[in-house]
Amino acid sequence: MAGNNLVYDLYERRLASQVETDRVPEHVGVILDGNRRWAKQMGIGTSQGHKRGADKIEEFLGWAHTAGVKVVTLWLLSTDNLNRDPAELSPLLDIIANAVEGLAGAGAWRLRLVGAVDLLPEPVALRLRAAVDSTHPDDADGRMQVNVAVGYGGRQEIAEAVRDVLRERAAAGATLEEVAETLCEEDITAHLYTKGQPDPELVIRTSGEQRLSGFLLWQSVHSEYYFCEVYWPDFRRIDFLRALRDYARRERRLGR
Repeated sequence: MAGNNLVYDLYERRLASQVETDRVPEHVGVILDGNRRWAKQMGIGTSQGHKRGADKIEEFLGWAHTAGVKVVTLWLLSTDNLNRDPAELSPLLDIIANAVEGLAGAGAWRLRLVGAVDLLPEPVALRLRAAVDSTHPDDADGRMQVNVAVGYGGRQEIAEAVRDVLRERAAAGATLEEVAETLCEEDITAHLYTKGQPDPELVIRTSGEQRLSGFLLWQSVHSEYYFCEVYWPDFRRIDFLRALRDYARRERRLGR
C-alpha cells in the first residue's frame, strides 16, 4: 500500500511539473456528474453518493486555488434535477445547503449563487443566500470566486437575461421596437448570472458523459472541454492536473 502511495505521489508531482503556470485557465467550470452511479457501484444509498460528492468540493477548490485558478463555477443542481423524486430531491437539497454553508464557513472563497434560486423550497433558498452573503462576495480581496450553480439551466439563464434587459429599457422609457433595434450581445452578457466575470476557458465534466447539458451555454462558446471517465466522488488531483495539462497543450483559436 505504501508503495502504491509513493508511485501515486511521484506521478502527481510529475503531472504538476508539466502544467504551465502561465497557461492555467482563469475560470474553470465543472459539471459534477456521477454521484448516483458511484453510489450504485459502491452498493450504497443515493444520498450517500451525493454526500460523498459534496465532500469532494472543498478539496477540489484547494487544488484549483493552488494551480492559480481565479474563478470556479460548480454545477450542483440543474433545473431538470428539480423534477426528481422528492424522496431523493429533499435530502439532496439539504446536502447542497450544508455543503455551501461549509464552504462559506471556511472563509477562503467568495461565493456567488448562480441559478434560479426562487425555484427552490424557501427554507433552502434562505440558507443558500445567507451562506453566500456571509462571504462578502462583492469584496475584491484576492480570494478565489466560486459560483455555486443551483437550480441552474443555460436556456433559462439567457431568457432571464433578455427579460432583465427588456425591463431595464422599458423603465428607461424605451419602446419594444427601440430595444429590438439596439439589443446586442454585450447587453445580454451584462445581465447573466456571471456578469463581471471572465468566460470559462475550461469546462470539465466527470462520469464519462460527453455533453454540456446546457451548462453555461452563452459563456462557453469558446471554452475548451475536458471529459473525464471517473465519477465525481472519485475525482482526484491527478485527474484535475491532467485536465490542466490537456488544456495548456491545446491551440485556442477563439473562433478565429
